[in-house]
Amino acid sequence: MAKAKEVTMKTSIKYHQDDPWRLSEATFDPAHLGKYEAIFALGNGYLGTRAATEEANTGEVRNTFVAGTFDRLNEDEVTELPNLPDVFQVALVFNGQRLDLNQGKVLDYERSLNLKTGELSRHFIWRFGRNRYRITTSRFVSLARRHVMGQRIEVTALDGDATLKLSAGINGQVTNTGTQHFNDDVKRLYPHHILQLTTKTNESQVNFAITTQHRLSVPDDRLGYVKTEMLRRRLRATYTLPLTKDDPLTFESITTVYTSRDLDVAYKDRASLRRQGYQAALALEKMNFRQLLTESAAAWADKLWTPMPLEIDTDHARDQLAINFARYHLQIMTPGHDSRMNVAAKGLSGEGYKGHTFWDTEIFLLPYFIFSQPEVARSLVTYRYLGLHGARTKAADNGYRGAQYPWEAAWVDDGESTPVWGATDIVTGEATKIWSGFIEQHITADVAYGVEQYMRATDDEEFARTRGNEIIIDTARFWCSRLEWNPDVDRYEINNVVGPDEYKEHANNNAFTNHMAHWNLLQAMQLIDRLKTNEPAEYQRLDERLDLAALRPEIEERLGKLYLPAPNAEAIIPEDDAYLTLPTIDLKPYLTAGRVGALFDDYNLEQVNHLQVTKQADVILLLFLFERHFSKRVKLKNWQYYEPRTTHDSSLSLLTHTNFAADLGLKRKAYSYYRRARDIDMGTNMNSSDEGIHAASIAGIWSMTVLGFGGVRYLDGRLRIEPNLPDQWRQLSFCLWWHGQKLAVTETNQTLKIRNLTGTRVVEIDHAGASVEIPTHDEVLITR
Repeated sequence: MAKAKEVTMKTSIKYHQDDPWRLSEATFDPAHLGKYEAIFALGNGYLGTRAATEEANTGEVRNTFVAGTFDRLNEDEVTELPNLPDVFQVALVFNGQRLDLNQGKVLDYERSLNLKTGELSRHFIWRFGRNRYRITTSRFVSLARRHVMGQRIEVTALDGDATLKLSAGINGQVTNTGTQHFNDDVKRLYPHHILQLTTKTNESQVNFAITTQHRLSVPDDRLGYVKTEMLRRRLRATYTLPLTKDDPLTFESITTVYTSRDLDVAYKDRASLRRQGYQAALALEKMNFRQLLTESAAAWADKLWTPMPLEIDTDHARDQLAINFARYHLQIMTPGHDSRMNVAAKGLSGEGYKGHTFWDTEIFLLPYFIFSQPEVARSLVTYRYLGLHGARTKAADNGYRGAQYPWEAAWVDDGESTPVWGATDIVTGEATKIWSGFIEQHITADVAYGVEQYMRATDDEEFARTRGNEIIIDTARFWCSRLEWNPDVDRYEINNVVGPDEYKEHANNNAFTNHMAHWNLLQAMQLIDRLKTNEPAEYQRLDERLDLAALRPEIEERLGKLYLPAPNAEAIIPEDDAYLTLPTIDLKPYLTAGRVGALFDDYNLEQVNHLQVTKQADVILLLFLFERHFSKRVKLKNWQYYEPRTTHDSSLSLLTHTNFAADLGLKRKAYSYYRRARDIDMGTNMNSSDEGIHAASIAGIWSMTVLGFGGVRYLDGRLRIEPNLPDQWRQLSFCLWWHGQKLAVTETNQTLKIRNLTGTRVVEIDHAGASVEIPTHDEVLITR
């Protein structure tokens, strides 16, 4: 076996010790384009755009997406978010020489993302020959106006007068890695330098109107020649502008995007969207770039930073930067305005996973929104209710009853959206089949788990009555039909599945899957009993739809006979029926290689399937989610067994290990894992985010901070707060929502202070094995 190749790379990322709101690119390196395009992405949950530079670069990926506007190229492809026409590329030509940072010399370069305001700015001096030009740029996607994006470029000639040719417009020639999702377009040029392109997706027939207005600091009578071009799928304007030495010239573009999927647009046809875009451009003329940016920055403060502060008192500045970075990205990636949409695995920052939604939402992302933005959490779980039709269709197609949720979900009507084939096998040379869409079935229980967590943490009875109860019960119907009877051992089993450990395909009795299915069935049975006793009208409604009278005894019979993998004599829970019998290998060379997937330098997936190698937290995740079901000894023994066998080749793994280690009191190990998870996107691996940021891992930064180290947990219908602060932190303070009450929590290693800010009801929490009441508009101080 060859030693896995270790990766070392130079980095251009810059952290500011005295400013936890700013992340910077210190030098321009074309090898790092993808990293910054993703981590500097801008958005507002409706619109998202990668941070490609203004000037074109080889290897760049210009992506702009509108959430929920999925399209499919043909029957052989799965649906994906289409890449919108680009408005941010601007060509600058000085005295005939095009700006190109790979030529000449670049001085005083820095590009920064202001996490507090959502502004991406860049400044540098470009020297070509004897002439120097100072260039400053700024860009934002408005959080105050969902459809608006803005860009500003300031150019100054430093060594004498010059002539600048500036070309900008709307480029519909961009694709999704070669796939063109738009079939035709209509281009318009209007007075006041307004350009517009309307177009439509091929299969889903979603109409788009992209309108941009150019504004220059040079009066129209001094513009000189303005060349306008209408090309195939593209229109642009080229301005010839005089540059006077040391006199800055500014160019601004204000862009609006509207689609026929928008809930706030009354008329969806293309002509109406065209009028909407043009009228919006005219209305925005009264505000300049800076005013729109200031308005958007105020919205960031009002919607996120002011109402839900989160501060870490530590000498490790990257930790506060990380939580700010995480919450920024959670805000820009989440379409909380529209329950027909959900969070993509890469947010709106790249084409990875085609904009699809996974179990990531319920298990890793939803806790943040439940505790921080419950109205957004409601939208996310409503998406799953709207997807019931697709889930029922998938169950029926597979010969089951009830609702079987898709492993990858897109538009609410699309159903299963997982590709059938993936990367090429290094041994066989053939495409690898992606089994997740067929047999990674724990997603169905995961959805029910997220819905139940939301309902209990928010006390949202209206959602439970109109949506949530039906999801819990119909997913249980699926499991009743999915369980397999094994007469040889007198029990029900769940065979031929993929658990969270995706390196074990076709596993029998994956512990996580079986326990989650059992939980789902138990919740449904208890719910049916509660409804029959306390809400007879609701019981009758669901009985007519789902035949609760027949389902209830069926669930009870399945629960009594479902096999739940339990700790063996050594206290180890078998990940599946075969795992503990498989051979082991030395993983150290692969774990120290510094890159994901190093194992596949020497093995293919079929070979790994027959080794004691785990891709990501599986049994560990089970123990974390159901911590009260297992003893401290079982937890510790399984940690000691599975931790050295886990490659963490999924970005979901490190955060779970952090939280579990914190629960076990393994402070040094927890903080070590935390630092690795914290830096998946924000760290110095300059290729980690090329296809987009890792949405669940981003949410994991909050999870590790508040759930892991903060010790916040929803358990059996109650809120528990049991701080596990690392030694590197002196204090952690944050706000959270529970049963409609906003709590302010301050933790040290000696004290826990909780204040009831909303004050409309008394809140009870669990701490150190006791119940603690927080009175209305009062606080409780606990000495630990």
